[in-house]
Parts: sequence; C-alpha cells; structure tokens
Amino acid sequence: MTETIIRRLENRHILILGFGREGKSTLNFILNHKIPCRLTVADKQEPDKMLLDELIQSGVDFLFGDEYLNWESEFDLIIKTPGIPSSLISKELRSRISSQTDLFLEAYGFQTIGITGTKGKSTTSSLIHHILVQSGKHSLLTGNIGIPCFDIVPEIKAETTIVFELSAHQLEFIRHSPHIGLLLNIFPEHLDHFGDLASYAAAKCNIFANMHEGDTLIIHSGLKRYIPQNFSAKPVFYDDSQAKITAMSLRGRHFEMLARAAILAAVHKGVSEEIALKSLATFAPLPHRLEPIGPVDGVMFINDSIATVPEASLAAIEAWPPTFLILGGFDRGIDYSLITNGIQGSDIPFILLTGLAGQRMGALIEDAFPGKTTFYFEKLEEAFEFIAGKACEGHTVLLSPAAASYDRYRNFEHRGDRFRELAFRFKRKNPGS
Repeated sequence: MTETIIRRLENRHILILGFGREGKSTLNFILNHKIPCRLTVADKQEPDKMLLDELIQSGVDFLFGDEYLNWESEFDLIIKTPGIPSSLISKELRSRISSQTDLFLEAYGFQTIGITGTKGKSTTSSLIHHILVQSGKHSLLTGNIGIPCFDIVPEIKAETTIVFELSAHQLEFIRHSPHIGLLLNIFPEHLDHFGDLASYAAAKCNIFANMHEGDTLIIHSGLKRYIPQNFSAKPVFYDDSQAKITAMSLRGRHFEMLARAAILAAVHKGVSEEIALKSLATFAPLPHRLEPIGPVDGVMFINDSIATVPEASLAAIEAWPPTFLILGGFDRGIDYSLITNGIQGSDIPFILLTGLAGQRMGALIEDAFPGKTTFYFEKLEEAFEFIAGKACEGHTVLLSPAAASYDRYRNFEHRGDRFRELAFRFKRKNPGS
C-alpha cells in the first residue's frame, strides 16, 4: 500500500512543516522513494551544517529560524508535524494540512489498531503489541510511542497488525481512521494548544470520526456521549469486559482497565482471550508510568512522572498508597480540587510540593487539611534530603506530580530520570528506624 502514499505526494508542491524526528522521517520517505515533487522544509530550529548540506545536495528548499512561517510560495500540501501548533497556521491554509499519520492511515488503516486517550495510551499500545507478539502474530508498534509510522513501512507485510499510539496532536487533522480504534479516556490536557476541552476532545474523537461499517471502536462507557447517533462502526465498552484478570505485572485499577481494553483489541484481531490473559504476566511496566524502583535502603520509590493531570495522580495514589507524595511543577491552570478530594480518602503523612502548580495545590491542601505536613522544594535533591530524614523501612515515595515538568525539566522523561537517579543513591539518615 506504499503506492497509496506515493500517489498522494507525487507532482505536488509540498511543505514539511516541522523538522524534528517525524519531519525528517517524512523527508527520508520522499527522497528514498524518489517521489517527483517540489519540496520545502520549514522549522524554527536550524539543523546542523551536515544536515543543511544534505538538503542543499538533495535540491530541497528550506526556511529555518524565526521567519519559518513566512512563506512566499503557495503549497498544494502542508505535511504538519505534531509539534507545530495549529494556531500558527491561518484558517485559509488548514484545508491543505495533512500529516504523516493521515497519509499512513489512508494506506494502512485497515491493518491498524489505533490507541488514544489522555492517559494510558503508551501502556495500552505496548500491551496490545506484547499480546500479539506472544500469540505468534506479526505486530509493529509505531506512533507517539517514539517511532514515526513512515519508518516501519518497509517491515509491513500483508499479515502485519500495526499498533499505532496516537496523540491529540496527531489526530487533529486526520481524515482517516484505523480499523480498530481505542479511546481510553479524556481529561483536561494540552489546553494551551487546543484552547479548551471541547477542541481537545474533538481531536481525540477523530480516531473514530471516519470509521465505517465493519470497523470497531473500543471506548469507555463514560465517553459514549461523544459517539454520534449515526455511527456506523461497532462500539464496544471496555469497562463492561468480564475478562478475569488475575496475573498481571501492573498494579492498580487503572492498569486493570487498560488491560481490559488491550485484551478486547487483541481478541478482535483473532487472539484467544486465554492467551491474551496469560500474556499479561510477562508484560513489563514502561518507564515513568508507576515504575517501581527498589526497595532502596528499605524504601520503595514509584516513578509516575508521566502523571501530568490530577486524574492520573489519583489512580497512582490508589495503586501505591504513599508515605511521601511528590506533587507540582509547571502550572497550566488545571482545576486541582480533585487532588484534595483524593487525599481526603488516603492517609498520606507527607506531601512534598514544587513549582507554581505545587504552590496552588498546597494552598488547597492546607486549607482542606489543617495540620497536614507539607514541604515546599525547588529541586528534587531538597525533597530527597527531607525524605531521608524521615523515612523508615517499608515506606513508599510516590512521584506523581499532576503537573507538567517544563518549568524545570525538558519533559516528563527528564524529570523521571532524575527521580530514578536520586532513588538509586538514596540513604536513610536513621537506618535503624
């Protein structure tokens, strides 16, 4: 089906808007397949000299730097990467926007299981892929998990199942849907990009907006209001699943629900429920997603740096009731009243807070629970120093911030990596306690 993508691109005047991992992947696909087209690359960040020389030698036009959106040419097709905010593009040009994701789904959507949701999509995608591989099926994992979909095209066979993790940014402008789509949940997230929850939810719902009869939507019943009345595909509610999940390496009700969704997807691809259930026991948690570290000097550390909304942190608190809960970071204006509701049902002795989001959460917590021990810190090292002085054997430290990381870190992975480094070096000040 590569020919389908080629036909969409040949003899066009194309702008690749964004030249990160996915933009480079798109360029390589076009050059490797020698697709006849006029090609321009644009990005705010200028590449290194070697890559710049390669663009010149390949005859590719480019526009880098602060003026990267000031195009003098008219483009037939704009292939936008997820990192470029759509707000930067005029409404007149939006009809010309496509993406690697949409071009891929047009060609391979009938072989694809697509997974989206505010939280849990990476774990669910990886789990589906794991189940399919364990059952002997040929499966390829791609998408927001970190593998551009054009990069896997050479590996696709007629019998391949493609497991595609899809972010709201990837879904925003698509006009095609996967054969099987999973919509796990919708919480307020990325509102700085989408403006409001309705626009964000609409992007998520694009995963099934172009489904047809014979396609399957696996969705939480709490989201059924998003399904249109004239929906021609088959909706299946994963929270109604009766699968008896007993042996699972992942802990907590949140992961159990994700496992139910993953099993349903695998069953719809011909895997028996029995084999799918057995596969759960050999699945390893992904980094930064309720990732257990330790015990180290008698203390268990849980790295849940991926938790950037209150709903995710509440699920983490339920799965790993903490002695020390680390919250806070960059403040995006999220409603944090849920945090106080969750803490009300949990006996958490110590709450450690950072950033403007932590200050706002701390004010709510201190108002709701006078006398609750809170500690404010700038750097994680300060938090670990506090924990070292009070931790006893058997205690649990949970990093589940309910906030973004980019006030101090590049991303949630950077934050989680630092937490892991400090955890491995941890020593209690009172080891006899």
